[in-house]
Amino acid sequence: MADRDAGAVANREAKPRFPLHLQIVTGIVIGLVLGPILGRDANRLGDIGKLVIQLIKAAAAPLLFLSIVQAILKTEVQARAALRLFFWATLNAAIALGFGLLLSNLIQPGRSLAGFVPAKPEEIAAFANKRVDLMGVVGGVVPNSLVEPFVENTVLAIVLIAVLVGAALRTVRNERLAAGAPGIVAIEDAVDALLRAMEVVLGWVIKLIPFAVFGVVARSVGEHGYAPLRGLGVYVLVGVAGLILHPLITYQIWLLVVARMPLARFWREAKVPMAYAVGANSSLATLPITLRALDRLGVKKSASALGACVGTNFNNDGIILYEGMAVLFVAQASGIPLSIPQQALVAFVCMVAAMGVAGVPEAGFVSLALVLNTVGLPIEILPLLLTVDWIIARGRSVTNVLSDMVLSILLDRGAARAEDSAPIRELAP
Repeated sequence: MADRDAGAVANREAKPRFPLHLQIVTGIVIGLVLGPILGRDANRLGDIGKLVIQLIKAAAAPLLFLSIVQAILKTEVQARAALRLFFWATLNAAIALGFGLLLSNLIQPGRSLAGFVPAKPEEIAAFANKRVDLMGVVGGVVPNSLVEPFVENTVLAIVLIAVLVGAALRTVRNERLAAGAPGIVAIEDAVDALLRAMEVVLGWVIKLIPFAVFGVVARSVGEHGYAPLRGLGVYVLVGVAGLILHPLITYQIWLLVVARMPLARFWREAKVPMAYAVGANSSLATLPITLRALDRLGVKKSASALGACVGTNFNNDGIILYEGMAVLFVAQASGIPLSIPQQALVAFVCMVAAMGVAGVPEAGFVSLALVLNTVGLPIEILPLLLTVDWIIARGRSVTNVLSDMVLSILLDRGAARAEDSAPIRELAP
């Protein structure tokens, strides 16, 4: 099981008296007040946001690696059920990406912030002359060393190493069990402990976000006035619009055409998990409520466990849609035009990053930082986007919860037709 937006750390800790989103709002208000007073003297405050982004980038690579290794070690899915899971999760992800890219291409929200964070001339020139070479992309996935991807924060290479290491450890464990020897419990425990430790580290970094937001807002308002706020408003509206359109169009089509489930019945049961996801901003915290809603809809526990628990490692429609929109937003705001082939490459990187970054705090924003770094787009705008991410994050959480429910229903219908029962079991240590 994995959370995909607010993260597992927030769920494991006691609920604070002063929630993070209220701390962020407070930071925004203070920044809006002090920014005009300090004027250009507030520029140094913006460095707080840069520091937080650097810390997030530093923690993101090992988190991505450990999350994938743990997922490969922990569960086993029967082949036919795995194919259905992969098909529906990939199809939904591709459609979600399509919504994000389409809205950004049509509305071009990044232009509302053009000029505030311009890219360097060499960055613009690099993309203008860049051609998408499929073999070059594949070759770039294979690193020169095991350390290089973690230094460069390249998503595809990190995922490749994680898959190879996870598969190798699983093979060794199975060989030892088959020979009657103990498994590799110590290694599995080490992976769990290291992943938890990195979650705690990132959780500490997340607590710095209100200070970063204060510094970024004070600097932006002090330097540019309130004009950037209008651009951020467009960014939020486009992101939320995509997160609304995808469930209303894609999921309802699947429910009507494939699952043949009355929409009124589905939304009646989905409203409680949706409301909880908005308040908790966490798909992990919402998971028990999601599973109870699926029980009331008559979904078999085997399908809901596969779709809503195991599937969370691959089924991240909210994050994927957000990343597709946000990457183009950053490119537009930086004055970097992306061709259709370049957008296709960005979309592929978004899918890989979102499917592998489950189980970390603020996973959507963390994976966005990894994607921008991988494709070579500037990240200077990220501290500014951080100021409103707490709003979009709730939309991502709701979309992710709905995607869990719809995927579970689709797997249940497919299993019923194929007479495939009990598709998931936990591996013995």
